[in-house]
Amino acid sequence: MNVPMWIWLVTIGVIIALFVFDFYSHVRTPHAPTLRESGMWSAIYIGFAIIFGFVVMGVWGTRYGGEYFAGFITEKALSVDNLFIFVVIMAAFSIPREYQQKVLLIGIAMALVMRGIFIAAGAAAINTFSWVFYLFGIFLLYTAFKLLQDAMSGGHESAEQKESKIIQFARKVLPTTETYDGDRIITKIDGKRVLTPLALALVVIGLTDLLFALDSIPAIYGLTREPYIVFTANAFALMGLRQLFFLIGGLLERLVYLSHGLSIILGFIGVKLILHALHENELGFINGGEHVAVPEISTGLSMLIIVSVLVIVTVASLVKTRHEKIELDEENAAEERATEERAAEDRAAVESARERSSEDDRT
Repeated sequence: MNVPMWIWLVTIGVIIALFVFDFYSHVRTPHAPTLRESGMWSAIYIGFAIIFGFVVMGVWGTRYGGEYFAGFITEKALSVDNLFIFVVIMAAFSIPREYQQKVLLIGIAMALVMRGIFIAAGAAAINTFSWVFYLFGIFLLYTAFKLLQDAMSGGHESAEQKESKIIQFARKVLPTTETYDGDRIITKIDGKRVLTPLALALVVIGLTDLLFALDSIPAIYGLTREPYIVFTANAFALMGLRQLFFLIGGLLERLVYLSHGLSIILGFIGVKLILHALHENELGFINGGEHVAVPEISTGLSMLIIVSVLVIVTVASLVKTRHEKIELDEENAAEERATEERAAEDRAAVESARERSSEDDRT
């Protein structure tokens, strides 16, 4: 895939322009976005991502277009799972809803810059050392195991504990205040410049984004080796994440099996990477440094598996939470009926006592 430098520059320029537009049109004036606003702009950004995928397909062919769509879907799914961490951060700092947009947009921009660095480093490593795919594959298998382990044992609680440690560390090493000054990041107290909770939240989001990149970059390099596709898939997956945060904030609690599905996807990509590493093997202690004849997983099959897993876990999550809601509603209704019956019995007992008292008085 030959991508001239001018295309890189135009792509980066367009992405920067979209972030600037997002800031001045939605974030500069603090406000809590409505569901309609969040839904409309989420759809617009997803539309941009889909259109770009067809552009890639038209210019460079269906193979690279398929790799882009597989990478975008995977990165979007990982980003949705990471939204729960953002919810924890916002709650930890008690950030007012109207200021959350600014924190999210700056945090997403920071994430894209850090991922760009990781993408460049990953591309350099792949071009220099073919065996790096072994490391990526093993790391993703380990990540998949840990993610599944956390999901089975209540991963959200461990995530909250992890964020709490990061917050405590940031408060120790940075001059901070717990007082908000509008949507300012830096304020003055007794003549000294200190960071507001908004700035501290940005620091925590930046650190967590760094951890997220350790999972997402090896994952997408398991679907494509093209740095341009890796970068654009990440960029389009992150763009619109702010709106998605407000749109599906309540839905996150219902996606109870999302982490299970992501662990399957990461495990699958890890196996795919190891198979590719064996196919391109140059390590002397494996098959004498010769390539190993193993089947390789096509992009089309990868996309089919990724989409199927996401659809299954989403449907299963919604069915489970709906069933639990019905059971909870039935329990509440039963408790209300029992309460009403007890109240009726109490009223009957009081009325009976009054009647007996009236009979005694007449006697």
